[in-house]
Amino acid sequence: MQPLLELRALSISFPGHDAVRRLDLTIAPGEMLALVGESGCGKSTTALSLLGLLAPSAQVSGQIHFEGRDLLQLSESELTALRGNAISMIFQEPMTSLNPVLSVGQQVIEAIRLHQDLSAAAARARAIELLALVRIPEPQRRIDDFPHQLSGGQRQRVMIAMAVANRPRLLIADEPTTALDVTIQAQILELLDQLRRELSMAVLLITHDLGVVEQWADRVAVMVGGVKVEQGSSAELFARPRHAYTRGLLGASLRMEQDIHYRQQRLPEIRRSVDADGQQQFTLSTRDHAQPLVAAAVASGLPLLSVQDLHVRYDTARGSVQAVRGVSFDIEPGQTVGLVGESGCGKSTLSHAIVRLTDAASGRIVLDGTDIAALDRRALRPHRRRVQMIFQDPYASLNARQSVAEILDQALVIHALGDRNERQRRIASMIDLVGLPQTALQRYPHQFSGGQRQRIGIARALILRPSLVICDEPVSALDVSVQAQILNLLVDLRQEFGLSYLFISHDLSVVRYIADQVLVMNGGEIVERGDHQSIWRHARHPYTRSLIAAVPGAALVPATRTEEPELLRA
Repeated sequence: MQPLLELRALSISFPGHDAVRRLDLTIAPGEMLALVGESGCGKSTTALSLLGLLAPSAQVSGQIHFEGRDLLQLSESELTALRGNAISMIFQEPMTSLNPVLSVGQQVIEAIRLHQDLSAAAARARAIELLALVRIPEPQRRIDDFPHQLSGGQRQRVMIAMAVANRPRLLIADEPTTALDVTIQAQILELLDQLRRELSMAVLLITHDLGVVEQWADRVAVMVGGVKVEQGSSAELFARPRHAYTRGLLGASLRMEQDIHYRQQRLPEIRRSVDADGQQQFTLSTRDHAQPLVAAAVASGLPLLSVQDLHVRYDTARGSVQAVRGVSFDIEPGQTVGLVGESGCGKSTLSHAIVRLTDAASGRIVLDGTDIAALDRRALRPHRRRVQMIFQDPYASLNARQSVAEILDQALVIHALGDRNERQRRIASMIDLVGLPQTALQRYPHQFSGGQRQRIGIARALILRPSLVICDEPVSALDVSVQAQILNLLVDLRQEFGLSYLFISHDLSVVRYIADQVLVMNGGEIVERGDHQSIWRHARHPYTRSLIAAVPGAALVPATRTEEPELLRA
């Protein structure tokens, strides 16, 4: 069969940086090809090159043949005719891709009328059909909603509706489910697969989620450092990975069916080095954790945090919304409690109430014997440093105008902790603990990778030496290997400082690994709770069972784990 898309020796470079090097790739009509690898490996750069959307500074060579035409030789007007028509793209973050001042209907209609000669009324009718196709409820009414009035999953569905509006022959899906809940992720992937079959459409799926790849992709290509290092059928690659880097990715990945826990096993991490011949080597390193420290307060039986019958309400134009309904739970000293549930269930509201960013309507928040829910602002101040947060997006939560040293120093100054010399000593010690060089202190957030920025966010949370850290989706946007590093770091720091964590995540495999106790939240209520073993094996509530059933991927190849690091040389 003649390939629909064929890349021949595609190379893409920017000033001072080679992003893609001599990439050969083919996609057949109706096929789903997954392109996997860590951030910066060239996946998204490759995808943008297909649509001619690279920055003007990009230097591109090689060939990109689509239906027999070399896209690199087309004029801008010819490319415009292809974009959104024969070739469409779904971007990772729909909120930044959708226009906030236009209704979703206007944006879908624009995509239709740009390539089809339809009247306004006919285009609107077609837009309603498309919203129904992607399972937007009540499409006749929701067509006039604006993006901020839709959930994350619904916004992603609108992006899909726009992308398939003109029945493309090739759909590029760039991390289409990264930030979505597990049940919404399953729905989106099922929808893409259904549309692929119904429209005879090929899909280039860019993702770092290997469970998604195994379940949905026909073939897989693996990239590292701008080079394709392996490709093959999905079944073959997961059963018999040939390249060292691929084996490293599989070894560092968490899977829901794995019965591993941080108390027994440290996650393997991919280590890179360059040998004397300039070849990259990959080492899958692992070691057992020492027994975690147990805080002395455990012996007294007193919880560090006790949330008792907590209610949180919001007043909106449509009336009062009860976001948290009668929630009660404890966190013991040195314990990690996982909190799972879909977007809108009340997880973030609950965490904000615990740190008093949101006031509770009623109930108690007892921190080490003091009900902080009842304290006024002045009385609360000494308690604030006892509870800190690590946010999902460290780039958005770090001040872009401050160096790392200034960010960490500001936290200490606000709480009047130490003189200048003491603060500098504490900052230098903390930056070592999170695995960053001392030179990082003089740099700014934009100069770091996502994983490095998350380490800075962790350093800022721990610089005040809190007792409880709330981790709000701290690894959801990170690559597999970086995720393993951050989870290991959190475990190490927990042991170093005797920390307790409230760990919020939509990734059940991560929660299964990191949590001692698990809370399942739905509709503002805790519907199920249990320890890290029983809740996955014997879930009682239908909602918990639906979350577990939605996790993508069957069993992947277990990594070889040895006492000494395993050399994974290409």
